[in-house]
Amino acid sequence: MKYILLINADTAPGAAPGCSSVEDWMTYEKEMKEAGVHVSGHAMADLTTATAVRVAATGERTVTDGPYAESHEVLGGYDVIDVPDLDAALEWAARCPGSKDGGTVIVRPLAEF
Repeated sequence: MKYILLINADTAPGAAPGCSSVEDWMTYEKEMKEAGVHVSGHAMADLTTATAVRVAATGERTVTDGPYAESHEVLGGYDVIDVPDLDAALEWAARCPGSKDGGTVIVRPLAEF
């Protein structure tokens, strides 16, 4: 079953800075590939490059800079993995460097149509 791991960083004032190194991320990706569970994944560009689009019921489109979510968690990237079950997905999420240092990894199954 395929799961998406949504990797979020905490940007709240006073939050612990992410301490994972580039090497930590490279090791994690290598381990996923060697285990045969990695489907795809990407890091996001800086949040300041985001653009939000909203369409009203009238069809009018509003475009603004940034997502302006009422949250201190920012999506930093994602991985799609193919594993037997939720328990295996949770194991990979716990190994992700993004789950440490105040970060969170959200695990969601992908819908298959």
